[in-house]
Amino acid sequence: ERVQRRLAAILSADVVGYSKMMGRDEAGTLARLKSLRAEFLHPKVAEYRGRIVKTTGDGTLIEFGSAVDAVSHAVDVQRGLAERNEKLPEDHQIHFRLGINVGDIIVEGDDIYGDGVNIAARLEGLAEPGGVCISRTVFDQVGNKLEFMYDDIGPQAVKNISEPVQTYRIRINEVAPAMVSGIGTVNQPVPTLKNSAIAVLPFDNLSGDPAQEYFADGLTEDLITALSQ
Repeated sequence: ERVQRRLAAILSADVVGYSKMMGRDEAGTLARLKSLRAEFLHPKVAEYRGRIVKTTGDGTLIEFGSAVDAVSHAVDVQRGLAERNEKLPEDHQIHFRLGINVGDIIVEGDDIYGDGVNIAARLEGLAEPGGVCISRTVFDQVGNKLEFMYDDIGPQAVKNISEPVQTYRIRINEVAPAMVSGIGTVNQPVPTLKNSAIAVLPFDNLSGDPAQEYFADGLTEDLITALSQ
C-alpha cells in the first residue's frame, strides 16, 4: 500500500514543569489546562487555520498548511499567555514551550508521523519557557513576511535525528525596526553572546524501560527551571 505523504508546518507544544504542577495539585492543574485549551488555545488554532492532530497530557501537536500561519499563531499564543499569566498567582500560571518545523510527514488517518514531526518536538524541547524555536526550513519559508526578529542559535544536535538542526529562536516581544518605520521586515544580524551560557540537553533513558522515559524528561525540566531562577 502506498504511504500517504504531504508537506506541512508542524507545531509541537508542551507545558513547562507539568510533572511538578501535577504533583502539587493534580485536579487543579488538569482543570486549569482544560479550561485554557477550551477558552484560548483551541480557538487560536482555528483562527490561524490549523488542525489539532492530538493532545497527550500536557502536549499538543498541531498541523498548519503554512509556515507563516504556524509562526504567527505561536507568537500570538505566547504573547496572549503572558498577558493572562500576569493576572494569575504564580502557582496557577501555565507556561508553554513551542517548536515549529516544516517537513514531509506520513499521514495515517488523523495522525501524522515522520522526522518532520520528530524535529518539531525536539525544537520545542530547546525553547525557553514562554518561547518559540523554529528550524531553518521554517525560517526560510517565513523570510521577511513577518515582523518578528530572530536569534540564530546554531546547529543543534537532537535526540534520534541524525543531522544537527539549524535552529532559530523568535524574540517574542520585539518587532523589527524596519517594520516599525513601515518599510518592511528586516532580519537583523544576530548579536554576539557576551555572557556565559548554559544549555541543558535532553537526558537519555539508560534503564531500557520505556516507562521510565518521563524521569529523564522531568530531570531536564527541573534543571532548566532551577537554572532560570
